[in-house]
Amino acid sequence: MIWGGGILQKWGVLDFAGGIVVHNTAGLAALASVLYVGRRRFRDGGAHSIPLVALGTGLLWFGWYGFNAGSEFKVDAVTAIAFLNTDVAASFAAITWLLIGWWQEKRPTFVGLLTGAVAGLATITPAAGYVSPLTAVIIGIAAGAVCFFAVALKNRLHWDDALDVWGVHGVGGFLGIVLLGVFATTAFNPAGTDGLIAGNVSFFLKQLVAVAVSSVWAFGFTYGMLWVIDRFTPVKVEESAEESGLDAALHGETAYLETG
Repeated sequence: MIWGGGILQKWGVLDFAGGIVVHNTAGLAALASVLYVGRRRFRDGGAHSIPLVALGTGLLWFGWYGFNAGSEFKVDAVTAIAFLNTDVAASFAAITWLLIGWWQEKRPTFVGLLTGAVAGLATITPAAGYVSPLTAVIIGIAAGAVCFFAVALKNRLHWDDALDVWGVHGVGGFLGIVLLGVFATTAFNPAGTDGLIAGNVSFFLKQLVAVAVSSVWAFGFTYGMLWVIDRFTPVKVEESAEESGLDAALHGETAYLETG
């Protein structure tokens, strides 16, 4: 609908590298899955290895340069600005999440810093090639704050979203599309458009409609799909498999051996 001459693209909706197409739809599909499948019976012990979390985040961040800048499909000034905006937004989001977490939890955490970076990457994605570096700073700070409190809300509601896909990617993608509607400028991409700040109310409203439609579509379709699948094969594993761990139950191997 948004890429390749789809109906929303023809209507004037913009999404540079997948704020709706990737992150918002994935986040709402994750939320539908979390609500349909329900919580795990056995509490998650948290990250098995923070160094591996850091390694994974570094690989994601590096790959995101190609993900965002590569969406221009050529090397020009827009490619460069998308690359720079990606780095700026992730950096400011990481520090913002770290500081808010420090304030809320009375201590800074490395996992918080890393999660904030991913939130910034997800949020800048739809706007990377359409906004200025200064706007990327604003988007990064907004991403770190809004996604932090989205994850905090998830925790209070006891939604079992192990990787915070809704709070980071779903909310981040939603926020990025909305902020693109506010801050888009043809000064940095003549092929784009101007946003709300430049007086283009119509474009802002189109972004709102597009992200609302995608959210309802992704959530509703995923929930319905899970319901249909559940009629044929259970979507939640047996309690015994959950207790032993899926590595052992499905593969006959255990990745992390517990020692007394």
